[in-house]
Amino acid sequence: MAETPRIENRKARQYYEFLEFVEAGIALTGPEVKSVRAGQVSFGDSYVECRGGEAFVLGMRIAPYDRGGYAAQDPDRDKKLLLHSREIRMLTARIEQKGLTVVPLKMYFKHGRIKVELALARGRKLHDQREELKRRAEARDTERELARN
Repeated sequence: MAETPRIENRKARQYYEFLEFVEAGIALTGPEVKSVRAGQVSFGDSYVECRGGEAFVLGMRIAPYDRGGYAAQDPDRDKKLLLHSREIRMLTARIEQKGLTVVPLKMYFKHGRIKVELALARGRKLHDQREELKRRAEARDTERELARN
């Protein structure tokens, strides 16, 4: 059996500071699942919005499956998240706090089902981003020096 992809939103780690994590299912059509298996997912500037007691991922692009048949799917449609109502209420309450948002971090298969890891996040300021990049570069240099010796 082929290795199933684990698709990550690398850009989110740069722009956000994560406070909490939640795992959710996602409602997809058959051709979309095939595209996810092929790793054709782009997170871009995706985020989660709660409306009408349901949660949706906006801005996530799942490329159309090339052998998808006659039923063409809109690759940029809002995708419904499968969460318990208490989880949706908790996310809605936290989103309403100033400066917090929910962003998708990873998409992966778990027991044959597609799961999305969500993070409650606070946006980083530009100087925080630069500080983080500096810290990572220093850690990398230190590791390199230790490996040399």
